[in-house]
Amino acid sequence: MKKTDIEPFFATLQAANPEPETELEYSTPFELLAAVLLSAQATDVGVNKATRKLFPVANTPQAILDLGIEGLEPYIKTIGLYRSKAKHLIEASRMLVERHGGQVPKTRAELEALPGVGRKTANVVLNVAFGEPTIAVDTHIFRVANRTGLAPGKTPLAVEARLEARTPRQYKQYAHHWLILHGRYVCKARKPDCPLCVVADLCHYRAKTVPEEMTGAPLAAALASPDDVRPCAPSSACC
Repeated sequence: MKKTDIEPFFATLQAANPEPETELEYSTPFELLAAVLLSAQATDVGVNKATRKLFPVANTPQAILDLGIEGLEPYIKTIGLYRSKAKHLIEASRMLVERHGGQVPKTRAELEALPGVGRKTANVVLNVAFGEPTIAVDTHIFRVANRTGLAPGKTPLAVEARLEARTPRQYKQYAHHWLILHGRYVCKARKPDCPLCVVADLCHYRAKTVPEEMTGAPLAAALASPDDVRPCAPSSACC
């Protein structure tokens, strides 16, 4: 994507959703940290179903410790990898109590020192809970950044670095949310909804999908035209 297209790309996403929010349900920084930790390889919908039962019972590090592994697991057993996540949440809670007075730290180094908390989780907490202009690269953002040409890279860290460098300052606070929501609901892995995409004119993905009315003979005619409209053929590099 050309540098001159980046500002209108984000401006268009902003116009469609001025102040996007995470879809994880939380009311405190610790609840957010716990929800993000539980969300690895799981959906926000699934995590929310579990935390709606867990948080009314235990929503502080000490309360999670008081539950213990055997008390915690039944609340999160519907989430993938729940046993290892329970261990991480217990150990992270223990560290928060022992080293941080039960409070979620506000630095990347301290967050990443917590069991089960990697760079992506730390970035989400810094952005959502503490208002830092960080960009957490998950599978959706990785796909959108590569597919559109916004910030191509072979690894999440490479994509994060390019997004940090290429995203205009005024859009960094919400960039994470715009990109993840766009990837989740529009620029989907198997079949992106290109006809409904508000930034399709700025996107460099050549294999754009076409409206349903263009299937069959109309599509064949379009494929033979100079516009070079093609059906989606996702590749491992962007999907």
